[in-house]
Amino acid sequence: MTATTPATTPAPTLATTPPTLQSFVQDRWVTPARGLAEIRSAIDGRVVAYASSDGIDFGAAVRHARAVGGPALRALTFHERADRLKALATFLSERKEQLNALSADTGATKRDNFFDIDGGIGTLYAYASRGRRELPAERFVIEGDTEALSRGGTFMGLHVMTPLNGVAVHINAFNFPCWGMLEKLAPAILAGVPVITKPATATAYVAAAVVKLIVEANLLPKGALQFVCGSAGDLLDHLDGQDVVSFTGSADTSDRLRNHPVIGRNAVRFIAERDSLNAAVLGPDAVPGTPELDLFVKEVVREMTVKAGQKCTAIRRVVVPRASQSAVTEAIKTQLEKITVGDPRREEVRMGPLASLSQRAAVREAVADLIAEAEIVAGDPLVAAPIGGDMATGAFMAPVLLACADPLAARRVHTIEPFGPVATVMPYDTLDDAVAIVAKGEGSLVASVFTHDDQVADALVFGLAPFHGRVLIVDRDCAKESTGHGSPLPGLVHGGPGRAGGGEEMGGLRGVFHYMQRTALQGSPARLAALTRRWLKGAPAPVAEVHPFRRDYDALTIGDSVETDSRRITIADIEHFADFTGDAFYAHMDEAAAKANPFFPGRVAHGYLILSFAAGLFVDPAPGPLLANYGLDNLRFLKPVSPGDAIKVRLTVKEKRPARKPEYGEVRWDVEVFNQDGETVARYDLLTMSARRGAASSAAAA
Repeated sequence: MTATTPATTPAPTLATTPPTLQSFVQDRWVTPARGLAEIRSAIDGRVVAYASSDGIDFGAAVRHARAVGGPALRALTFHERADRLKALATFLSERKEQLNALSADTGATKRDNFFDIDGGIGTLYAYASRGRRELPAERFVIEGDTEALSRGGTFMGLHVMTPLNGVAVHINAFNFPCWGMLEKLAPAILAGVPVITKPATATAYVAAAVVKLIVEANLLPKGALQFVCGSAGDLLDHLDGQDVVSFTGSADTSDRLRNHPVIGRNAVRFIAERDSLNAAVLGPDAVPGTPELDLFVKEVVREMTVKAGQKCTAIRRVVVPRASQSAVTEAIKTQLEKITVGDPRREEVRMGPLASLSQRAAVREAVADLIAEAEIVAGDPLVAAPIGGDMATGAFMAPVLLACADPLAARRVHTIEPFGPVATVMPYDTLDDAVAIVAKGEGSLVASVFTHDDQVADALVFGLAPFHGRVLIVDRDCAKESTGHGSPLPGLVHGGPGRAGGGEEMGGLRGVFHYMQRTALQGSPARLAALTRRWLKGAPAPVAEVHPFRRDYDALTIGDSVETDSRRITIADIEHFADFTGDAFYAHMDEAAAKANPFFPGRVAHGYLILSFAAGLFVDPAPGPLLANYGLDNLRFLKPVSPGDAIKVRLTVKEKRPARKPEYGEVRWDVEVFNQDGETVARYDLLTMSARRGAASSAAAA
């Protein structure tokens, strides 16, 4: 049965004559003349664009990325690249409505566009912010602490991360033409590696529109981004060990790419995100009437219908206690009956069509295979009543819910992914059975657990974790603010083991480091400090003639230090500090109790008293370019300080970092507190803001 209302359906968003999509290669737009493939609207089957990569010299594209884009990106610091990503996100955000309108022909509703277009732009913002907050104003990253390699301290090691001198090849899926491209682009550009991106042809017109806006913005260096519309041709033949391939799509295509002779021979880094039979597990405590069961049903229905179920993170397996199976199934059926299918441009439509008629045919075929082990309990893959659409020309399909009676004995429900609005309910008897059922998927991107019971959560989460890149735990306490089962986030890993591809994307800086080489450096403290622009213990620390706090940010030099006079700690100091702060812990106030503690020789000074006295020793009190102390990092108390001990401090400029505002910069100081025997009693990093030269001069003049 079909329902059509053409009089109220908005006009097509594309011109009457479908455009031929251009590729952007070697910083110019290329229009193909041959081999054109039709791209049809998911709504009504009309041709909306043509695509082909005919005529592109892929070897020249790779050389252009390496010779032009790579050097230009590597000449920028992480902060400069982050600033460009932020400006690009703002530029796209101001123009996203035109992308929303264009996306309708992919089958996307307004709700779907929030995940794809807003989500993609949000990922640019997120990586811009992380680049500024978590990466240095440098072209390399120091990873971890130094490694002591000699007894005398004259030889040490550390690890640095530097950008690969190659190109990132991104091959994307059809379901998220904006987000899928930008979530790969942002970490690569931030790392300093140029990108050649190739969208899936079925929705390439949306990706092409995004790239046209990026080029129009003129914020990325020449050669930093190239765009291939159509086949990838012989692109992989031109890659080497400095390159990265990141792929999202089917397991079959992933296997062909991973087994490409160049990928193996040249050890090209390969990241795959592919087929995933994700599961949602309902805890046995979540019985009818509990918030967790209601939340579970809502999430399953949402994941079945957002993007018409065409999400790599969608819930495919609905794992429930056998006692609750009937109640859960009926609740899901009731909610699915409320889902309106049709033209996604219409306000009353909740779910649009699949991306194409061929995609719908593939989903129907998958359902036909699944019914050998499961039965359909809601919906019909062959019947729908699309509002403003026609089943013959549009790729509409009703949501389909199946039930598998014996999921532990079944195979197909754990190996066949119907990439559409389809899920299968699977009962379990014990928590071990629930874990075993999910594990039969052989690795997935995400699983979700719905429970309010601590022991149930512990058993399920740690049972499922080895098989998943992400596990979401939902209960009444977090549901209101939860981002949901199917939403990958920039700060968390997106990827999974086994069938899911074994790769990782995003995950905060982890996603950036995929495009960088980790290298161990060995040398003297002085040499490594000079190379890394960070003072290391054992490197020269000349005592400055002028107190470092009297010097502005620009005049400070890494290694500048000040050594203070000594201050003796007395019983009176300790007792006054205890009385003043209220910290009367026995180790400071009771000689006998303190001696009974294996860590103390008797009464000892408060740790924070030591910090306070240390500050009194090194602080220069007069107004000057030092503006504020904003924190301590890595604080350790290494040796007790007893009454009668004398402490002194060495303060050294450890690292400098420009701030977002030009008026000041961030300075990290190494603070080491010694006793009268030269033993270190405390050590930490002091973080301050210091005025820049222009601001300091202005303040002095005033």
